[in-house]
Amino acid sequence: MQKTKAALWEFLQGLGKTFMLPVALLAFCGIMLGIGSSLSSDAVTDNVAFLKGEGWHLVFTWMANTGLVAFTFLPVLFAMAIPLGLAREDKGVAAFSGFVGFAAMNLAVNFYLTAKGVDFEDEKAIEHYGIADVLGVQSIDTGLLGAVAVGIVVSLLHTRFRTQRMPDALAFFGGLRFVPIVSALVLSVLGLLIPLVWPTFNGWITAVGRGIGHTGVFGPFFFGMGEVLLRPIGLHHILVAMFRFTDVGGSGAVCGDHVSGALNMFYAQLDCSAAPTSAVTDATHFLSQGKMAAYLGGLPGAALAMYHCAQRRMRPEIKALLVSGVVACVVGGITEPLEFLFLFVAPWLYAIHAVLVGLGFLTAAVLGVFIGNTDGNVIDWLVFGVLQGSTTKWYLVPVIAAVWFAVYYFLFRWAIRRFDLKTPGREDDPDEGAEKGAERRDEEAGTAAEGSAVEQAPARELVAGKYDAVAILDAIGGAGNIRTLDNCITRLRMTVEDTGRVDEARLKKLGAVGVVKLDAHNVQVIIGPQVQSVKDAIATMIPVG
Repeated sequence: MQKTKAALWEFLQGLGKTFMLPVALLAFCGIMLGIGSSLSSDAVTDNVAFLKGEGWHLVFTWMANTGLVAFTFLPVLFAMAIPLGLAREDKGVAAFSGFVGFAAMNLAVNFYLTAKGVDFEDEKAIEHYGIADVLGVQSIDTGLLGAVAVGIVVSLLHTRFRTQRMPDALAFFGGLRFVPIVSALVLSVLGLLIPLVWPTFNGWITAVGRGIGHTGVFGPFFFGMGEVLLRPIGLHHILVAMFRFTDVGGSGAVCGDHVSGALNMFYAQLDCSAAPTSAVTDATHFLSQGKMAAYLGGLPGAALAMYHCAQRRMRPEIKALLVSGVVACVVGGITEPLEFLFLFVAPWLYAIHAVLVGLGFLTAAVLGVFIGNTDGNVIDWLVFGVLQGSTTKWYLVPVIAAVWFAVYYFLFRWAIRRFDLKTPGREDDPDEGAEKGAERRDEEAGTAAEGSAVEQAPARELVAGKYDAVAILDAIGGAGNIRTLDNCITRLRMTVEDTGRVDEARLKKLGAVGVVKLDAHNVQVIIGPQVQSVKDAIATMIPVG
């Protein structure tokens, strides 16, 4: 039972991580679409005459069209990204098979509907089945859920049949070549079942979405709070994806097309000249303007409080840590480098932080702020707020952020001093013997490394600044302790032989923000925005995918 639970946990962790590749592309495409659509709109060109020139118009229209790439092909991107992320070897074949499986599933749906004599132009049939154009095929729009199902099935098939042997006469179709073949066959069969179950399943999802919609502004409140509470265990991506890309986050007509999911509706509205409907504005309450109170004001206020509460002699040492965390939060919308500074020393303070984030969503919804997108950073505020005009109510964000800055600053300053929280710069002086022991381990690791300097040199070159990949690997327990290694935006995600061999204190001395031991085998080491370089460096020294 314990083994099954650990395997399920590892799978969910990996699944959440796979969402990051298409979501990162989506964030970039959203910025392109936002800039292109705003600077080519009549509202802007009427006030800035030179933007009416044909050259400028073509450039901004091109930017908007480029931004539609992720929005138009989002499901197939997820269908490819999930097997790509879950596969440990031959990732390219896994991604290719994801596309094959997704196409096969939709062609099978088309076959079923055609054989049954369904009229693709009949409005009742369109509404009952959810018929839409998918990759040029009249199929059922299963959206993110269908794509996730394809990705999971293909990843399982890839693991099972990647080394499949065939009889000599069919040997050409064996091995890796068999993966896309079996993916096409299995997903084609599953595609025949979709018209039978999807109308009912989609009705359940719609009911959930309507139920959340009936909670009014409290829906965004619980969403924002839930995202923060799930963040330490890395499952917030799944919650966020449900609201962004399915009926749970809202659905409705945008310029005559039925669109599901808060983010999908927002992007569709950017490309639509008509005024947003109430369905669009309600859905957008789950997007980035709700985060801005905490991201642009609250967490920077908490960072300043931690700085002022640190010992004076320690302030110069922690300044760079706090400043880099604030920059990552305000500019990149990445909050873990700051959140993990107080999560482990005061979980109850993190819970209050989650409530305050939820209140930020609620406040933005009550005041009618309409900015949208994904990250809640200053770029979102400029591109999707300021550039889109006063109808977004972007001018309210600095006011809200200032209030949250003050609340976080005084709350954190009071809590840190009242309860003597060991935030950065307030830690007790380390035991001298333990410090010397750590130094000896570093020296021993360096001595042992001399014999394999050729192998370790590339790793050290890959990691800039304070991160020493060799020492971090040693603190994790060495190459022999790592079963699998991957990363998300800010953290290393690993399954290890024994979490007891992971030296949390030493990892923090080496620059890690925090360490999360989920169970006996699953560990996350929070590094920050440079985690990809750290992971790549460590990967050169261990025999894992």
